[in-house]
Amino acid sequence: MQSTLRRKDSLNFSMVYKVFGGVLFVYLFLGFMVIPCVNTLTSVFTAKDAAGNSDPLAVIRFFLAGSMPSFVWNSLKLAICLVITVNVVGISIVLLTEYFDIKGARILRLGYMTTLIYSGVALVTGYQFLYDSNGMITKYLAEMFPGINKQWFSGFEAVLFTMTFACTSNHALFLRNAIRGIDYNTVEAARNMGAKPFKVLMKVVMPTLLPTLFSLTVMTFITGLCAMSAPTLLGYNSINPEIVRLAGSTTADEAFPQARAALLSVILALFTIVLLLFLNHYEHKGHYLSVSKTKAKLVKQKIQNPVANVLAHIYAYVLFIVYMTPVVMIVVFSFQNWSAVRNKVLDFNGWTLSNYFGIENYSYTRSTGKISTRIGAISGVFSNEKTVGGIRLSFILSALAAALACVIVVIAVNYIFKHKNKKRAAVVEGCLLFPWLLPTILICYSFRIFFNNEVWYVFNQNLYYKENVRFLIVIAYAVVKLPFALRMVKASFYAIDEELTDAARNLGAGSLLTFLKVKLPIVLPSVLAVFALNFNALFTEYDMGATFQKSEGTTYAMVIQSMCNEEGRDGMNMNASGRRCASTVFIMLVSGLILYLVYGVGARDLSERLAIREKRKKRLQAIRSRLGVKSGGGGGNGE
Repeated sequence: MQSTLRRKDSLNFSMVYKVFGGVLFVYLFLGFMVIPCVNTLTSVFTAKDAAGNSDPLAVIRFFLAGSMPSFVWNSLKLAICLVITVNVVGISIVLLTEYFDIKGARILRLGYMTTLIYSGVALVTGYQFLYDSNGMITKYLAEMFPGINKQWFSGFEAVLFTMTFACTSNHALFLRNAIRGIDYNTVEAARNMGAKPFKVLMKVVMPTLLPTLFSLTVMTFITGLCAMSAPTLLGYNSINPEIVRLAGSTTADEAFPQARAALLSVILALFTIVLLLFLNHYEHKGHYLSVSKTKAKLVKQKIQNPVANVLAHIYAYVLFIVYMTPVVMIVVFSFQNWSAVRNKVLDFNGWTLSNYFGIENYSYTRSTGKISTRIGAISGVFSNEKTVGGIRLSFILSALAAALACVIVVIAVNYIFKHKNKKRAAVVEGCLLFPWLLPTILICYSFRIFFNNEVWYVFNQNLYYKENVRFLIVIAYAVVKLPFALRMVKASFYAIDEELTDAARNLGAGSLLTFLKVKLPIVLPSVLAVFALNFNALFTEYDMGATFQKSEGTTYAMVIQSMCNEEGRDGMNMNASGRRCASTVFIMLVSGLILYLVYGVGARDLSERLAIREKRKKRLQAIRSRLGVKSGGGGGNGE
């Protein structure tokens, strides 16, 4: 009788849990994905004219007659050109470090992968530091060639140059893995048949890389189409910066600002959806390569032609210099005083830590001739209240969003695997992948417009009002990162042996206990890796921060950028550029540490970890023996 009652209680609890979970999932999906985006779409056709009458086609007519098509064309031009330049540079850096026998390949690889530890505003800062009108290299070139245009690093050319090197990070990760997975037996067989090295590369190696290259090409195109930080900072009129500008405008400033921003967002979404559907269709066609049963590790190929060998080495090290120069200069100038940083002149007597920790006053002469002192005008990253506040806010928001995305995805993936081959599992997965169909700017803009009122869906709360915007940023961050988290966590669930879960159930463990005690410990390393990568991306995020621009929601990247805009005004923020250099170094350290934990420590299997532990023990024993210290046994009582 008691067992029957327990079983009924368990069934009732399970039913309540399922109903509550299903209702909550539908509520969140509709309220924070579908309804805001539909509201953005409908706002295009509900715009009113000056007389207050609805005119469904007014915005479209305004779009066709005005300058708005130029923003679309500019984004398309950037995306098309990026596909060419990024693939050329990206393929070449991978071939130079992984396929050809180039001297110093390990050092070259580290240089080429620097874009993994700094991106967005930080990366653009590095290139501006060298190439803008007051940049180091521009000043040097102006001395050699007095007639040179110092404003050359702006607009389309500057954005294309910067993003070309910024976007090769995906090639450095994914294409590198693809080329290292090539079966060397196929290369050797082609060479034995008399094929020349170039023909082997084009006929044997490149076809193997085509699926990865196609995916990278589509993602590069979308990146160029949705570019935000580089066009904004380098003065290029593309879609995303215009959407952010219009989002902050009013009808008194210009006609239909919100509706025009919505229309640009929808156009961007249509491009993204078409490209992702095309990519999905291509992947489903299947691309396979026959290899031998015993796979051989790829052996680097020597370039036999001496001239070609020399040219390849020159090209490799020129690229290395292009990648490394901004990084080195940012690090060096982060330790220079404020005047050296602003003048872009290295002062060997001006080394300082003020950009990191110092606080100094600044004296200046007013227009009246009086000398004034601005207290704390020179301050470091960790001694400036606004910068520390931006770091704290970005850290908390990014950590909460990354954790929220992981929790949602882990629960959802467990449900998907529990009900695999059923339509409801496919529906849940499709809902979580939905944000991938939309550009980030559309999601954030939709949130900003829809929740900037007392919305009934969130109990008549205005989520864009004052501190509420922080909650909205966390939700937007999490929504944008859901698809990536889903793909990564879902892959880790395939590693779970079903015999373990069957054994747990046979021992009487329920679904929740089986999940917590069996499944979660297995997938936890992958979940932590996803959390780290998402946090890494969100901590230095600029695009969404610019869309949600508000004093209560000013993130780290926005704080640094705003300070640099007001640098030197009435003695304010005299070392904002130096502080930005120090901030970039701090970002690189944080990003590098996270990548090391994920791809370094986290990527080691059990045998590698045991081997490293054994080496450490041997080193410790050797040190103890040299110092004459006896190692204690058992309880560790040795001296």
